[in-house]
Amino acid sequence: MTTGRLLLGGAPIGDPGDVGPRFRRALAGATIIAAEDTRRLRRLATSLEVELRARVVSYFDGNEAQRTPELLADLLAGSDLLLVTDAGMPSVSDPGYRLVTAAIEHDVRVTCLPGPSAVTTALALSGLPCDRFCFEGFLPRRLGPRRNALRAAAAEPRTLVFFEAPHRIAECLADIAATFGGDRRAAVCRELTKVHEEVRRGSLTELASWAAAGLRGEITVVVAGAPSATASDDELAAAVDHMVATGQSRRDAITAVAAERGVSRRVVYAAATAQSQPLRRNPR
Repeated sequence: MTTGRLLLGGAPIGDPGDVGPRFRRALAGATIIAAEDTRRLRRLATSLEVELRARVVSYFDGNEAQRTPELLADLLAGSDLLLVTDAGMPSVSDPGYRLVTAAIEHDVRVTCLPGPSAVTTALALSGLPCDRFCFEGFLPRRLGPRRNALRAAAAEPRTLVFFEAPHRIAECLADIAATFGGDRRAAVCRELTKVHEEVRRGSLTELASWAAAGLRGEITVVVAGAPSATASDDELAAAVDHMVATGQSRRDAITAVAAERGVSRRVVYAAATAQSQPLRRNPR
């Protein structure tokens, strides 16, 4: 028996213009589409000038467990199925994991239509080291489990990426600052690729204070990893001197070293300034 294919469609994280031609063809040619929000899917299709001929069914957190066997039956009967969530890749902090694992267990081919990612977009815009990073997704909603999760991540040396809802972002940033230290560098990326895109960079204390007034939209938080060891003043000063020798201004070098080492700019400035001061001779 020939089974269908499960296609994971990476939806745009904001601007519909980021959609690639394969995604457009999949929308236009699909016979079944499982969508996290059917209304948002139809708005996306309209903005892309794509006529939906597929049978569209809802597939979200509330019905994912119930609907997975139904969709698996369609796949086993030979139908191709396109899975689309509201933004980004299905199963990555979105519905889809259950259906993917069920399809794999029944030898159904699973393939992907890649699209924009809020994770890598925020990393690139953050100004923080992004050669190695750790994606944490949404933190637990309840205070106790959230603080436990943060304590477990506090010593992580890689840059960390979180998703958070706008009504919880101020409390979330305050908890991260309390656990990681208020001087840790971070960036809050809001409404990425949309008209009101905003990226705010600073210390966790500064960002928590800024967010206390309230934020709207889709939010991704990028936080510098923990320093592998507390850098000595000599090491910080040497790192600044090295960057200055390569042509950077002293100001830019101090900012860069602070971001890379996960310490505040004033700590690096103090270390670099102390190193440059001439030694005083003891009076005789």
